[in-house]
Formats: sequence, structure tokens, C-alpha cells
Amino acid sequence: MPIKLFDSLTREIRELRRPDPTNPKDVFSFYNCGPTVYAPAHIGNFRTFVVNDVLRRLLELEYGKDKVRYVRNLTDVDDKTIKRSRDEGRPLADVTKQWTQKFHDDCAKLNCLPVSEKFEPTATGYIRQQVDMIDVLMKKGNAYRAPDGSVYFKVSSFPDYGTLSRVKERELKTGSGFAADADEKEDLSDFALWKAHKADDGDNAWDSPWGRGRPGWHIECSAMSKALLGDTIDLHTGGVDLLFPHHENEIAQSECCNGTKFSRHWYHSEHLLVDGKKMSKSLGNLYTLDDLTAKGFSPMALRYALLMGHPRKQLNFMLDSLHAAESALDNMRNVIERICDKANIPVTELYTTERIFNAPKDQLSWNALRALREDLNTPDALGEFFHSSKLADPSGLSLEWRIQNLAGFCYVMGFNFSSVVKQNIEAPATITALAEKRWAAKKAKDFAGADAFRKELTAAGWSMLDGKDGYKLEPIKK
Repeated sequence: MPIKLFDSLTREIRELRRPDPTNPKDVFSFYNCGPTVYAPAHIGNFRTFVVNDVLRRLLELEYGKDKVRYVRNLTDVDDKTIKRSRDEGRPLADVTKQWTQKFHDDCAKLNCLPVSEKFEPTATGYIRQQVDMIDVLMKKGNAYRAPDGSVYFKVSSFPDYGTLSRVKERELKTGSGFAADADEKEDLSDFALWKAHKADDGDNAWDSPWGRGRPGWHIECSAMSKALLGDTIDLHTGGVDLLFPHHENEIAQSECCNGTKFSRHWYHSEHLLVDGKKMSKSLGNLYTLDDLTAKGFSPMALRYALLMGHPRKQLNFMLDSLHAAESALDNMRNVIERICDKANIPVTELYTTERIFNAPKDQLSWNALRALREDLNTPDALGEFFHSSKLADPSGLSLEWRIQNLAGFCYVMGFNFSSVVKQNIEAPATITALAEKRWAAKKAKDFAGADAFRKELTAAGWSMLDGKDGYKLEPIKK
């Protein structure tokens, strides 16, 4: 069964290209826009990175680790990083090193696979490649130098501009994304490739044929992708907020420079909402991983919660989502331990490289894995896991087949059960009695009474999680 994924460019679900297994040089090239390292990433950022981690794992399971080349960049020079450096009176490199390490630490806690240093390029490490691309665009007539020394891409020189975002179908308004760096531009839609040095930039400037300055945000990804993956890549991903103008601009400058298609496939994950609203500091609903672990939640619970919704649909995150995720992880661990006990192997042996990657691919046919191959449907995959756990052992399927598929599923989803703590806290008799009253009210469709009892439980420090045939009580984590 091939891996199919929604393509943001064609607006349809399409098969991903499978690399030629007989050609050692043929790899699946995958570029994921990484973080800007000036502050801790929030859980909305990590939804995108966790989704891409699952996608990377799925590709590695299907094609083999040596057949997937995954690149994720670090933006270490832009307005935000320079401002943080200036405000703190520290060199830019010190600031970005601090927040790069924090990003890596958080990724490790969330069990995201590490990226080798070679394939995690920085914008400051690829200045020459960016200058070279801009020089080509200048010579081809796709870019021009403004009076202040900045260089802009001429959007009118690329007839296909707007194909990805359908921007031509919308009215262009100041503030839509085009207005940035508007002072010296010939046209509102043009965007900066090279920014002339200004006093606020401090020492953060490099030499170029157009004078001292620094690269624009968009050109860095085109240059790093070209250098590490070639002129045409198989897959480019990121959050939906990057679709326009960032990815639209990448296509324009890359295809004009290289004279060929930039990416065969585009995939974007949707926004994460918190309590039904967009995250913001002013609303007090912007969470980092540290914020949630300080409340007593595990990183694995956050990973699970971020995968509970389809990546292409907005996901509404609530703290109750983490309670539900921890309960589900406990149940999942129990299922896995039961199957491993039956197979007479320890749970840790489930995660061996040999078991995960040496299983015949045509045997990895469990419905949970099928759901992941079909547009990365993580909620369906989770549902299939629990659905199958309630069924009797499928006739005609060996225990080894179940173990192989379970190993593949756990690898792709990235669940590390060695870090999952079981919840074995018993509720006091008074809390149990209150829960029974609420359950009885709910079954009697006395919803006002059920809500009142739930509030009493919450005030007493307990959460009641309803199931189809019963409920579960858990202490509320602060």
C-alpha cells in the first residue's frame, strides 16, 4: 500500500514518490521548515514538528532509513533573533545557540528523532549559497537592487506566482504579507532577498556584491534545500502559516534560479487552538513544554494529544486533553504489555531496530498502519489500535505478525513507554460517591445535575473522564 498525502499545490491526495531500491543514490528528499531560534518553541510549533516526525518515521519504515534524507533548517538570523541579541546585549551566536539547545532538548523529551548536524543547516552557515542564488536571479532579471542596497525579487517576473496559495484569487491588501520591507520596493508584492545593513543590525552583516547586509528570510530555505537536496525535492512541509508568503516565495525564487520544478509535493499541518482561541500571550493561553511539565504532565502525553486530531484540521487543545492522553497511554501500555507477555518478550525488545525495520513490508498491513499511509490519519490510527485491542486474536494471523505490526506502529507514532508513568491513585470514598451521583444523573439525562456534580469534583481536585460504559477518576494536576 503506497503512502498517500494531501498535496497543498494540487489540492488533492496523491501518492508520494517511492525511491528506487536498486539505486543507492536515489533517496526520498524531504525538507521541513524549522524554528526561528530566539525563544522557546510553543506547543503550536511542536504540533508541526511532531507531525513531521511521524511522517519522517513512516517514510523510514516504508523506504528504509538510508532511503530518506530529511533536512530541517534553523533560522538564526532575522529581525527577531537580532532584536533579542540587541535587547540582551549578547552576540547573536550566543543567543541562537542557547535557544537551539532548548529546541533540541524539547524535541528529545517529545521523542522526536534527532537531525544530524549536516542536515540541520543554519541561515548564517549558508550565506555564500544564498548570495550565489541572488546573483543568478539578478542576472536573469528576476531581481533588482534598490537605492539603499537591498535586493528584491520581482514577483511580476514569475507568471506562476500565487499557484500554491491561490493569492491571485484574493484582493491584495497592505498588511497581507506583501507590505514588509515596502520602503524601497518597486511593487508592493516584491519581497526582500538581501537586506542592506542598518544600524539596528549591529555587527550582524555580511559582504555581498550589493554591499554589506543580511539575507531575507525566504531565500535561506531555497539555498539550503538546493545545497543539501538538489534543485528538485520530493516533499516540502511546514505549518499552514508558512504557506503564504514564505513557501510561495520559495517556489518563485527557486524555480526562477534553477529553471526546474522546486518540490514535487507540498504538505501543511493546520493551526493549534487553545480553548477554542488562537494562542497569544495576552490571552494567557500560550503554552511551552516547560509550562505543561510544570503542571505535572508528561511530554509523551503532549505528543499523544497533538496527534489526536487530523494534522490537516485545526486541533483545539485543552488541559483536559492531556488528562485524556495520559489515560489513553496507560491503556495503550497495558495492551502492549499483554501482547508482549503472550509472545514471551519484554516490551523493550519491541523497539529493536531489527524488529522494526526487518519485517517484510507486505506484512505490515495492520489497519492502524494503513490509516497512517492514507494521508497521515493519526486519529484513525489511534482508533484502530484500541479497536483491535478489544477483538479476539484474528484468526490466521500469527503472534509474530501482530508483534511486527505493533513495533512498526509504535515506531511511527513515536510512543516511548519507558517514560509513561501509570496512574494508580485510588479516589477517596467521598469522591467515588460523588462520581456515582454524577454518573447516575448523566444516565438519567439530568445534565444540569451532572454538571453541578462535575463542578464539585473539580473543586475537590478530581477529574472524571467519561467512557461508553463507565468513567475514570484522576487527580487534577496543578
